[in-house]
Amino acid sequence: MRPIGIDLFAGAGGLSLGFEQAGFDIVAAVEVDPIHCATHEFNFPDCAVICGDVTKLSGKHIRQVAELGSREIDVVFGGAPCQGFSMIGKRALDDPRNRLVREFARLVFELKTRYFVFENVKGLTVGKHRKLLDELVDEFNRLGYQVKLPYQVLNAASFGVPQDRRRLFLLGWKEGLPEIEYPQLRTRPCTKQKEGDLFLPMGPSVWEAIGDLPNIEDYPELFDRDWIRARFAKPSLYAMNLRGYKVGDDDYSYRRKWDPHLLTSSLRTIHTKESRQRFRKTHPGKVEPISRFLKLDPKGVCNTLRAGTGSDKGAYTSPRPIHPFEPRCITVREAARLHSYPDWFRFHSTKWHGFRQIGNSVPPLLGRAVASKVMEAFDVSPQRSRARLPLGNEALLNFTMAEAAEYYQVPSDVVGRRLRLVVNE
Repeated sequence: MRPIGIDLFAGAGGLSLGFEQAGFDIVAAVEVDPIHCATHEFNFPDCAVICGDVTKLSGKHIRQVAELGSREIDVVFGGAPCQGFSMIGKRALDDPRNRLVREFARLVFELKTRYFVFENVKGLTVGKHRKLLDELVDEFNRLGYQVKLPYQVLNAASFGVPQDRRRLFLLGWKEGLPEIEYPQLRTRPCTKQKEGDLFLPMGPSVWEAIGDLPNIEDYPELFDRDWIRARFAKPSLYAMNLRGYKVGDDDYSYRRKWDPHLLTSSLRTIHTKESRQRFRKTHPGKVEPISRFLKLDPKGVCNTLRAGTGSDKGAYTSPRPIHPFEPRCITVREAARLHSYPDWFRFHSTKWHGFRQIGNSVPPLLGRAVASKVMEAFDVSPQRSRARLPLGNEALLNFTMAEAAEYYQVPSDVVGRRLRLVVNE
């Protein structure tokens, strides 16, 4: 029997997938945003999705919904929304979302989980926010959990993801259990230092990640929908794994039933003629001066993919990188490849929600690396199942916020609304 895990602040399911790939069964996912809940439900059909505010949920309720009875929970993982203490923009200790960090500790205790993995932005480790993190460690100790110190900031690019993305991880276990370690970086000496780094990550390049994808400009249908049957080019080893042609020795996820000839999550953007000219003139690896979008270097790694925010926070869309060869921004599918999501994994059909789901998530390969270290603490070998899971109803990927809220019976204003403003495209 595979160990079981619960994902708090689950989003679309990047960490859920990483833990599944490491050999865990994800039995419950808690998320406040109904759009994210619908996407998680589509991709993880056997997981109980709980759409709700963690401040109003108890461990007992989560157990009941997931029908766990008295079964012991092996790991709880997740990261509270991080905009309140991100290193980008305003950083305020009195941001009400900071309390969600302590709610994570409360639910870990109430669920009596054996292990936990707390994930967040690296900004939590510096300045005044360091106090909040230190207090969290003290709270876990008070609740009977040991924490592996020093905590680690891990770069996804060091674990096979073609993206420079650094996240804080905090690992802990119930007193008396075997301790767990942080995964070891896979790096090589760097001849040109960047931002103080002494090592350059090993892994696939941007073009190895997206080079086999069909050229969306050959398909005008993608202006009206996010999928098309298309011909793919020869994939790299990295892309072969994401297309399901090759399964890594350390991938214990369930196979999904899907059509590999479909190009999904690829709705096109209508750029102005002037924008396309600017994009074309920008050299790979450089920032286009008007939009401030980075043009991807096909031989390098992607910059950190970020999420857009609701209008209540004053921003509208996240800056999207420019394709390395085409005069346009990348698609949601191309972003998903750069984030290590497999091609069967679908996102909301709109670009805004799709990029938001990717930008808010942990790359599955990074999640897998961390989850594999948790798995080592169990006296079991990870099990690979031959079962193939069907994906959910595609209607889940097309919900408006109001429709998703009605489906999960929650208020439609649970998250900030978007202002429909597009700048410099």
